[in-house]
Amino acid sequence: MNVIDFIVIGIDAPINFFKSRLFQIEISAAAPPVCCAGGIDARIGALPWLTKAGPTMTRHLFEFSPTRILLCSLAICWPAAALAQTGATGNEWPAYGADKGMTKYSPLDQIDADNVNDLEIVWRRPRLEPSYLEINPNQRTSANHVATPIMRNGVGYVPNGVGLVEAFDPGTGETIWAQEVPGDGDGLPGAVTRGLAWWSDGDDARILAQRNVWLYALDAETGAPIAGFGENGRVNLQRMPADFERYRWGGVPVVVRDTVIVGQGMSDTFAGREAPPSEVQAFDVRTGALRWTWSAIPQEGDVGVETWQDRSWSYTGHAPVWSLMSADEELGMVYLPLSSSTNDMYGGHRIGDNLFTQSIVALDAESGEMVWYYQMVRHGLWDYDIPAAPVLMDIVVEGQEIPAIAQITKQAFTFVFDRRTGEPVWDIEDRPVPQSDVPGEVTAPTQPFPTLPPAFDRQGATVENLIDFTPELRAEALEIFSNYVTGPMFTPPSVAEPDGTRGTIQLPGSQGGADVQGAAFDPETGYFYVPSITSPFVADLFHGDPDSTDLAYTKGTRRWVAGPQGLPLFKPPYGRITAFNMNTGEQVWMAPNGDGPRDHPAIAHLNLGQLGWPGRPSPLLTKTLLFIGEGQTNLRRDGRMPPDMPVEIATNSGGPFFRAYDKMTGEIEWVIEMEAGVTGAPITYMHEGRQFIVAAIGDRLYAPELVAFALPDR
Repeated sequence: MNVIDFIVIGIDAPINFFKSRLFQIEISAAAPPVCCAGGIDARIGALPWLTKAGPTMTRHLFEFSPTRILLCSLAICWPAAALAQTGATGNEWPAYGADKGMTKYSPLDQIDADNVNDLEIVWRRPRLEPSYLEINPNQRTSANHVATPIMRNGVGYVPNGVGLVEAFDPGTGETIWAQEVPGDGDGLPGAVTRGLAWWSDGDDARILAQRNVWLYALDAETGAPIAGFGENGRVNLQRMPADFERYRWGGVPVVVRDTVIVGQGMSDTFAGREAPPSEVQAFDVRTGALRWTWSAIPQEGDVGVETWQDRSWSYTGHAPVWSLMSADEELGMVYLPLSSSTNDMYGGHRIGDNLFTQSIVALDAESGEMVWYYQMVRHGLWDYDIPAAPVLMDIVVEGQEIPAIAQITKQAFTFVFDRRTGEPVWDIEDRPVPQSDVPGEVTAPTQPFPTLPPAFDRQGATVENLIDFTPELRAEALEIFSNYVTGPMFTPPSVAEPDGTRGTIQLPGSQGGADVQGAAFDPETGYFYVPSITSPFVADLFHGDPDSTDLAYTKGTRRWVAGPQGLPLFKPPYGRITAFNMNTGEQVWMAPNGDGPRDHPAIAHLNLGQLGWPGRPSPLLTKTLLFIGEGQTNLRRDGRMPPDMPVEIATNSGGPFFRAYDKMTGEIEWVIEMEAGVTGAPITYMHEGRQFIVAAIGDRLYAPELVAFALPDR
């Protein structure tokens, strides 16, 4: 066992020193074994990063005054966590992120720097099995094919362009089976999801997939629905009236032991203050029986409810897990990256820190009880959802082995914790941030800033960050800049006035920084790879129209802000990859990802190096190489951003190139131009002695498909 000793000494302190939190010892049979001087099995919740009782939990608490901590000596005895996150095992790719810890790592090394330039395309697979088109020849699917396959027991599985599951031969891409279209009137309409989960008890192997309002369990060998799972192999995820908000999600179910867990996608842009709360739902993987639900917004009597003034918890909604989750099978924990609440850019109706929004939360996967949490944005006003799955990693910091978890954020931070307890690995500082002048708004006075690792992208809309390729472009950038409220990161949204400023320039913007595509971790070197973009966003508010809203202010245009002559407003790189040594917290290298607008007429004569595209690629790590695309292509043919393009499109505009980098240096080892950008997360596996790299590509002009690469078959 690993033993962590805590000595808590008696002190007097003002209430605000402890942020009015109770210091708690919780008796819980579901907790990991804990030993303390009094012989009581307990979990400790005496610091912000330690265990807190939370929503949906049954609590038996000893409570101490926040102004005095009693003298106590405690030893917490946790089961030693195995080196659990080692990437894909054997020759397979068994989970969306290689493993449940989302490392996106495989130790395969048949493809290396010496032969990567010999890679060739060996098969292609359309986003929709042709037999489906016999049902509906006019079936349409999304151009953004974000599906990522898994490979288990010599079979590949992938959600297709309408969210149904297809099994394929990993050596040829040919169909083995395709999920039958449900006969309940839903038909083919559906949306692509990011991936699938696989579960087996040694005899029974099944695929878990979410589509529309259903969670399916399919026989991995035949694709037939599992008769004993829910009703006819599926369970209904719609728990609130559909006319209130219809269930939707595009994530990936995660299975921890024998519990399958799903999140929920919700809009946080409601024009009113009242909205439905989100739920995380957990089901028995064998029967489909509901085991528990968990909501990020606490209710009466829950810990955290005090961070919602004037009972605003009772009507505020959303805060879903719209992104991807990770899990530690050994500890039996699932880790949730949480979103913002209603309305995500104005909070005058929900004054307070608003726990547990925009937090990472660790739950006991069997019971749904909260083990620990950390809030990364207090009283969110910037749409800074926690966008990506936390990545599990085992690191050695100053000689101490730490089973850690790293959470990347839209604001370009990496928060790193002990994944058992939530204790920060490196200090996190509370720093003062700019305050709002919007009537009725009460901004959090401070926000958390990790001291290590350093930020991985540009932060703050400041003059120093404006482009300066030429004096003329610099002058134009300053003129554009003067029309907005600007300042360091966390400068609040402002009201756009016809005769005044047009809102606040936010950098990173609401699309990051980092986003759902996540990061990758190498368990052999301890290196961590983060793709990110530099893309500003206008955070503007409009006066609320009493005929259509009960909010004093509503979010405005959600615009991407263009720079001079269609160039970006801020300095490059506009898309980049940053590598960190997680044993030290230090940056190792940074490389632009893609050419970017270097051929734009205003700067082509400067012969600039790579500037990077602001696309949304996901990384893949192998023994020696980092594979990554440039993300979906949305740009005009001449490489310029349309000035009126919505922020969601403008900040996800990548390019058609797919590259392999030397993962230790950032040097490019291989590049190929595809018909369209890489949209899904690439994977790798070995099949019949041959290593494959598989990725989804597609855009508005090229029909999405899976593409497989391998070395020549000699």
